[in-house]
Amino acid sequence: MSAILDNAALRGASPAGALELAEQADGAPLRERVQSAAAAAAATAGRAFDDTSIDQLFAAPRTPPLWGVGFVAALAWAALGAITLRWPNKVVGFSDWAFTDELGVVALVVAGALAVLSVAGRTTSPLLRLREALTGSGPWLVAIALVLAGWEILTAKTASLPTPFFAPPQALIEVYTDDWQRLGDSALNTLRLLGLGFGFGAVAGFLIGVSIGWSRAIGYWVHPVLRVLGPVPATALLPLTFYFFPSSYSAAVFLIALSTAFPVAVLTWSGVASVNKSYYDVARTLGASDAFLVLRVAIPAALPNVFVGLFMGLGASFSVLVTAEMMGVKSGLGWYLTWAQGWASYVNMYAALIVMALLFSGVITLLFTVRDRALAWQKGTVKW
Repeated sequence: MSAILDNAALRGASPAGALELAEQADGAPLRERVQSAAAAAAATAGRAFDDTSIDQLFAAPRTPPLWGVGFVAALAWAALGAITLRWPNKVVGFSDWAFTDELGVVALVVAGALAVLSVAGRTTSPLLRLREALTGSGPWLVAIALVLAGWEILTAKTASLPTPFFAPPQALIEVYTDDWQRLGDSALNTLRLLGLGFGFGAVAGFLIGVSIGWSRAIGYWVHPVLRVLGPVPATALLPLTFYFFPSSYSAAVFLIALSTAFPVAVLTWSGVASVNKSYYDVARTLGASDAFLVLRVAIPAALPNVFVGLFMGLGASFSVLVTAEMMGVKSGLGWYLTWAQGWASYVNMYAALIVMALLFSGVITLLFTVRDRALAWQKGTVKW
């Protein structure tokens, strides 16, 4: 029985949901057996038995029979499907919008799935877990359907937003279907360029920050240079870098690294300089060398500041990356935006912007995942 509860909790169910799954698996009430098992465990450990936590567990609100927000979301997606399929498009030019029927069918399929989860989400364990996972996103599911429906009405159905500056949602599907290879190559090249520039900048900024925070002699020479050149926008150095570097690609890598290094260096320096001096005194009392103090005391204590600097540097590198790709790099999402704008293909531009937003958000999510693992001892920090 306890194994069933543990397995349900590991699969992502809440305590109340795990209890429901265990009751469904055993087919009998569990309160008496949970109390007896807890009492036996307390007696084995030599502790007094307190059933307060068990009372709280069984008093926790269970999953309601009807998921109201999910049912509203199902109605919203059904309305989107009906509008897309039943309302004729207003043809502008010589051709209708492709993938209109496909968009309507997908909306109806999503509506049906949400309706099943709303009404019958407690019947099986997989449905219950999926329903609990989507419960927090219910309002967003409603909002997305309403936004898509309004977008569809203003573009494909009434043409209130003129073409070619605006296009309906199904036009994006056409871009992703027909131009996926060029768009995918651009995304990969953007990731490669971002990885090189951000990697070099993060390493350089980290080493500079540790050096300034630890050594007064290094700080005497490096700190003034950092104060004067650090705040200068990296994009202002574009003409200079294109002259000194052999290719526009290497110049872009340098600019991205430069925009990343400044916040990483400043925050790392702040973290190292703010380490409690008593930590060093205790380590020196135990015979620690200077290298040990830097590697095992200063750097671990400064890691929260280091990750803040990495986050700020990553945000700065995005803008420099897109600008550099627009100015000289021959492949990437920034180049794709310039190419689409030059041909007045605004649908392709919007498709690239969506890919860019998802890509950059994914990179930041990866950084926060690494931070959460490296700083697992921190509580109450900002979540992405």
